Amino acid sequence: MPEQKESSVLFSLKELMSLEEQRIREEEAEKERRAREEAEARAAAERAAREAEERRLREEEERRREEELRRKEEAARLEAIRQAEIEKARAEAEHKARMEAMAAQQSHEQQLAKLRSDQTKKRLKLIVGVVSAALVMGGVGMAVLWSNAKKKTEAERAALLAQQQKAAEELARLRAEFEAVQRKEEELKRQLESAQTEAERQRIENELAKTRQEKEEARDRANTARGRASKSGGSAPKAAAPKPCDCPPGDPLCSCL
Repeated sequence: MPEQKESSVLFSLKELMSLEEQRIREEEAEKERRAREEAEARAAAERAAREAEERRLREEEERRREEELRRKEEAARLEAIRQAEIEKARAEAEHKARMEAMAAQQSHEQQLAKLRSDQTKKRLKLIVGVVSAALVMGGVGMAVLWSNAKKKTEAERAALLAQQQKAAEELARLRAEFEAVQRKEEELKRQLESAQTEAERQRIENELAKTRQEKEEARDRANTARGRASKSGGSAPKAAAPKPCDCPPGDPLCSCL
């Protein structure tokens, strides 16, 4: 009997130990499961955050493109209005000149008619010859002066437009260079946030510092080119309308203010 009781006690202890070991294994498995689920949740949250940031950047880029397109369309519309106003002013000036010439001709004819009634035919012919010669010489002189002034204005305008076009192309190239460096800086910042090792972080920080220096240099070059473009635009003829500010909203290179 004592041996049987002892065996029963040992069996119970073993069973209890087995149950305890099973409980411990289940707790460890539960801890691992929870840790795995938490890690997966964090990874999902980080992935969602990255996707949201990428989506935000894409939307901002799309808005920037739309704003740039609207700016170009508005600039084209204003230029078309300006050209139409210039053409209208030219047509009105030509019409006014024709009307004045016709009035002067009528006045001259009236004077001739009065002279015919008061003076002899010989004296009338002499006066008509003198007046006609004066009109012809005056018309020729005015035509020559107008032609020379028009040629000079057109040549100056063509030279100015060529200079402005060259400055605009240089400014566009430098702006593109600045934006490329700026995108590189943003990409390095994202890489820095996801860096896994200290060595990788240090490498990205060094490259980021170098990129920021390149960004400042690109900004300086673009601002210098913008200043040259503004100076070249300042020598336009008086008839030309002032060039409106064409900076997009939030442009870090804008110098209109």
